[in-house]
Amino acid sequence: MSRLVLAYSGGLDTSVLLKKLILSGIEVVAMTLDLGESDAQAGTLAKAELEKVAQKARDLGAYDAVVIDARERFVANYAMPALAANAMYEGVYPLSAALSRPLIGTLLVETAQKFNADAVAHGCTGKGNDQVRIELAVRAIDPSITVRAPLRESPLSRPDAIAFAAEHGIPISHTAAKPYSVDANLWGRSIEAGVLEDPWTSPPEDAYAWTASPAARPGAGDEIVVHFEAGVPSVDGLKGAQLVAWLNAIAGKHGIGRIDLVEDRVIGVKSREVYEAPGATVLIAAHKALERLTLTRDELRFKATADQKYAELAYDGLWMSPLRDALDAFNASFSSRMTGDVRVLLHQANIVVTGVRSPYALYDEALATYGAGDAFDHQAAGGFIRCYGLPLDRVAQIALRQAQGDTVPAVL
Repeated sequence: MSRLVLAYSGGLDTSVLLKKLILSGIEVVAMTLDLGESDAQAGTLAKAELEKVAQKARDLGAYDAVVIDARERFVANYAMPALAANAMYEGVYPLSAALSRPLIGTLLVETAQKFNADAVAHGCTGKGNDQVRIELAVRAIDPSITVRAPLRESPLSRPDAIAFAAEHGIPISHTAAKPYSVDANLWGRSIEAGVLEDPWTSPPEDAYAWTASPAARPGAGDEIVVHFEAGVPSVDGLKGAQLVAWLNAIAGKHGIGRIDLVEDRVIGVKSREVYEAPGATVLIAAHKALERLTLTRDELRFKATADQKYAELAYDGLWMSPLRDALDAFNASFSSRMTGDVRVLLHQANIVVTGVRSPYALYDEALATYGAGDAFDHQAAGGFIRCYGLPLDRVAQIALRQAQGDTVPAVL
């Protein structure tokens, strides 16, 4: 009998998939990860809830079920490099699901090696992004392992999946009235399907879980100071997974981080996705503010292009590509200067940077001020403008001669 490791969330799709694989005669090891989704706002590990997921897999007939706490590994090795790149796909989405998939692929391989399994499987469909991300990660680590995608091999509609679950006694939270597909980790929460598939339909409030509705947001804002040390953020000593969870809670109560995006999937289909990413949104805004203070103009201009490419690589499943490694090296080249404090006000779905300081600041008040302490050499500006405008002068001279009917001599 063959043995397979299944990435198992305990939700509708993977529960149905688990049962189908078992019924086909395969020994299935259910691998469940704690990426902070169990309680990503409170910052506590809901071990009991995760164990219920593992027990559910055993009850359905799994050969074994394992729960892996991958929160710190996820934040340190995936979220923080993405933060250094201000990674937001199509300028909006902080890549919460996309960043977790290469880690899932890595842990599928590690678990398969531990249980002597010759295959791994996921619950992605044939038109989603995650199939690409997980499978490329597995191939990048161990091409000898077979990757199965049963829901791609035999597509199953959500109503049919619900019916199959009812037939085989699989407990699920989905209903015909609320058939959302939800994926979450510390970096964000993704919601799709159901009424959300119509981009004209406003997302119902019951689709959100981490961000307060406009009516429920407090009247007064919260001002916090995010400290960066060589690019690594903290607030009042909180770091890593604890920091992101705390920011999810404090920013979420102000409604920060709601994202409604019609995005371009890897396979070419446009998809309407709704996201909640309070903590990630705050950290990226603060990180950008510190960059503007400490990096040169040319670094910032080049980095804007590099950051866009970084987000595309992560979204497109190419996290383990050499180019992403090279972009990490680029970001690391100035990480020592990414030290300082950013003060931000969180209020009514807005993030307002109210102050920024750094020992590596390129801002010089004596040069920037219009007050009595002005140290800028104003006379030098005339010569600068003269040299800077020489190409424009030459173009204007030629245009004037042409307008007057003179022949511009050919270049010999």
